[in-house]
Amino acid sequence: MIRPFFFLLGCALLSSALSSALAQDVYYSQSDFYRVPKIDMHMHLHSVKPAFMQEATKDHFRVLSINVDYADFPPLPEQRKTAEYLLKKYPATFAYAATFSVKDYDQPGWADQVNAQLDQALAHGAVAVKVWKNIGMDLRSADGKMVMIDDAHFKPVFDHLEQQHIPLLGHQGEPKNCWLPMEQMSVKNDQEYFGSHPQYYMYLHPELPSYEDQIRARDTMLLQHPDLQFVGMHLASLEWSVSELADFLERFPHATVDMAARIGQLQAQSIQDWEGVRNFLIKYQDRIMYSTDLEQEPDVVKPCSKDCQKELPFPVQARQVWLRDWRYFTSAAVITVPELDSPVRGLHLPRAVIDKIYAKNAERRFPAAWRQNARL
Repeated sequence: MIRPFFFLLGCALLSSALSSALAQDVYYSQSDFYRVPKIDMHMHLHSVKPAFMQEATKDHFRVLSINVDYADFPPLPEQRKTAEYLLKKYPATFAYAATFSVKDYDQPGWADQVNAQLDQALAHGAVAVKVWKNIGMDLRSADGKMVMIDDAHFKPVFDHLEQQHIPLLGHQGEPKNCWLPMEQMSVKNDQEYFGSHPQYYMYLHPELPSYEDQIRARDTMLLQHPDLQFVGMHLASLEWSVSELADFLERFPHATVDMAARIGQLQAQSIQDWEGVRNFLIKYQDRIMYSTDLEQEPDVVKPCSKDCQKELPFPVQARQVWLRDWRYFTSAAVITVPELDSPVRGLHLPRAVIDKIYAKNAERRFPAAWRQNARL
């Protein structure tokens, strides 16, 4: 006869084992990082050296590299040449987004030329098109006014992408911190960026379009293109409020967002309202994609300062960021992050949510990407 004490002990041990097994089924561990398929769908790769792609493959990461009409990046033909080389060499793990120059945007035939260039890039393997903040924050009309994203000159290009079901990756405006004094910014990386890029620090330029102007113009453009496969980069520049971001996703059911360079803002909010941020990611798990906005330097020899000499190789930097983000999203651990002074509690998202945010949503949004038989 089994004594009650041992029976109860056996039941307790069985219950504990079952609970542990259930937890393993529901949540990922830190060690799972090394085996789970993942996608970083917002990077800027300007080098054909193999070290980074080897690291990405080892960490089970696929990547989307995004070309940008940005003076600090290599010229657009060089960006495309690098992207097409990497696509040919790594078709199962590398994909890229094309872009276009806004030079002469107001000249006759400009939109037709851009559409032809984009069609050529898409035929050579591009899976999306990027439109950048230079529209709205840099480009000016003949009378000196800032040209916004809802300007009629761009409509034929967006019409063309909408008709072809090509995703448009939109970075309009900047984080709301851009319009605040330095000491009021919510994360350190915004302080660093706008401190070194005063031309985009709108707090110093009150005469230019406001944050609300930028968001309004973007939303007006989207209302004009209800079937556009739009990806709001950087949490659609609504990084400061998951409530505002939820409203955006409700109003534009075809839109998705990435979290590139804005995970710090999510973490800042989760310090104040952990359940609110976690519930947001669970509710909109089909509409959010993991991304970092990490930038790889071009293959050119440049003078290197003392600070530069201290920098880790890009593959090592990428892995550090990936591992830290994985811990924030998958565990309940309290961690420190470089963007904030206060520690942050991990969101401990279920593995089904992680699978979508880290891979499935990007696979669905870019169905032609990451294939051995990609269009070349």
